[in-house]
Amino acid sequence: MNKSLNDCAIAGAFQNAAAPFAAMAFSLFYQSSTLGLKIASSGDQAADGMFSFAFKTPHTAPVNCVVTGWGDCDHAEMATENMIQAVCGLMSVHGRSSGQIQPLGLPYVSTVTAALALQGGIAAALGQLRGVALSHSHVSMSAAALLSASQYIADATVATPAENLPPVAANHFTSPPFVSADGVVFELETLHADPWLRFWMPLGISAALAGKGWTAFLLRYAKAAAPIPDELVSVLAKLTYLQISELCADSGMSICRVRAIAERVDDEQFKSEWLKGPWTFDFAASCQDMPLKPASDSLPLSGLTVIESCRRIQGPLAGHLLALLGADVIRIEPPGGDPLRGMPPVAQGCSVRFDALNRFKTVREIDIKSSAGQEEITELARHADVFLHNWAPGKAAQLNLDYSNLIRVNPALVYAYAAGWATDGGAHVQSPAMPGTDFMVQAYSGVAQKISQACGTQGGTLFTILDVLGGVIAAQGITAALLNRQLSRAGARVTSSLLSAAAVLCSDDFQNQHRFFDIATAAKSLLNQVFETKQGKIAIDCYDNGAVQRLIDALGLATHPEQENFQQRLSEILQSKTAAEWIGILLQADVPAAIVVENLNNLHSDSRLQPHLELGSYTKVTSPWSFQ
Repeated sequence: MNKSLNDCAIAGAFQNAAAPFAAMAFSLFYQSSTLGLKIASSGDQAADGMFSFAFKTPHTAPVNCVVTGWGDCDHAEMATENMIQAVCGLMSVHGRSSGQIQPLGLPYVSTVTAALALQGGIAAALGQLRGVALSHSHVSMSAAALLSASQYIADATVATPAENLPPVAANHFTSPPFVSADGVVFELETLHADPWLRFWMPLGISAALAGKGWTAFLLRYAKAAAPIPDELVSVLAKLTYLQISELCADSGMSICRVRAIAERVDDEQFKSEWLKGPWTFDFAASCQDMPLKPASDSLPLSGLTVIESCRRIQGPLAGHLLALLGADVIRIEPPGGDPLRGMPPVAQGCSVRFDALNRFKTVREIDIKSSAGQEEITELARHADVFLHNWAPGKAAQLNLDYSNLIRVNPALVYAYAAGWATDGGAHVQSPAMPGTDFMVQAYSGVAQKISQACGTQGGTLFTILDVLGGVIAAQGITAALLNRQLSRAGARVTSSLLSAAAVLCSDDFQNQHRFFDIATAAKSLLNQVFETKQGKIAIDCYDNGAVQRLIDALGLATHPEQENFQQRLSEILQSKTAAEWIGILLQADVPAAIVVENLNNLHSDSRLQPHLELGSYTKVTSPWSFQ
């Protein structure tokens, strides 16, 4: 099994992380293990307000990596997973489809933070080898959360309010997933209107009504909500899952039932893939005379060139992260430009959602289907350091732009594929015969079911959590392959996927079931809810008995969690004051709590978030990393 960083090491207090960082520390441990790092877990108690670790290679000084809750290290107040979700708008975006602001029910911010923190350490070590004096890297949980929501923040803050969706719809509408007559919860998927229309016509749905449904269905990626007409939902509720599956087969639609996470953790193939990690690395032969480029400025990837041919979110976000680390990213677009540039809302002639992930890239318009275009891309790859794509399976070979094609002209190339399903492409791997899109992978992987259990909904989230995490994982794998290239003088192919990102997000389930690693997963919060107050909402996240008791004392409650009326009394007393009044009381009592941001327009008013927000024609999220 190829590991990219077998000669490198990481050291930190993984076993003794403070409770707010425990989930992040476990994910960091898991990701480090699957990259082949030697892990030294110190017995020291980690500091309450941060988590730190050292990233080491045989040929560099150690990189001291620090993870904090907030972007500004001067803000030392507590920051738990769900406080960050509340403050950074993730709860609001997630709540659009259900009509109820609530936590995701997953250690999502912790997982993204771990990946970014490890990537920061890897990048800083790579920078040292390329002549940049970097010994410290810092990332915060709030920066990771804002990065995750960057497209939604762009959409909400552009100066064209008519384009914006209300934070949470006042009148809740039905959103996917759907439920059949025999009680099966399932997702539908198609990327084209024709199969959608063919699917509904035999059910007596008019073209006009189906078209209305298509508009809502298509925009669920952009808006995290899909107001599907009730007539469409109702007609499916009268059919069995088998009948609906047959309609899908006839029309060209794809269908996937929402699978239980237990199915995944007990499946031998998935277990093997989880142990392997979210990347597959294939290394080229070592070439000791391989020319290596020095850095061109103070960022670790400066002077390196990335060729990116990607659509939608996962691949473009990976390219965006590499650009934030200093790489020169050349984005390949079709003649006339990517159609998504025109998707509303628009500022300064470009879709703000598109600009949020692509603003630092140079664009080359190339017809990749033509021989001339393929030759042009091959010539670009000859002098590049990374080639990144997220084309459909088999497309690279059809275009003569597969790894085997490009490695011939550039043996030092890091060839990266950000896939939907399988990460190694081997014949033994049975990938699902359906589009590898965010919501289908949520359903197939068990992520949707985990969210539904935590939130009381029927399925996952329309917040594109796997597209975002998949992009972060892809960029992390590329950075690891670049460090390996610098150390071993070998190019590589690195493949990651949305499905492998889902496995990272469910790492605690695999670990709790099989105990592969000598480390405990983070304990679940004892009380983790969003409450209405006299004005505004407040999120409370008590991760141990001490925090629960401090909450009881601060509120003057006469009941205890074991009593039947505890939740009722808690809700009643919290409605006696405003969220702003309660937050002062609770934080003074050392109770983890935060005011829930319901409108993403209000993010910039929080001084804790300002280091990672840049005001302009829309609010941009800046780099999650800082280096010294």
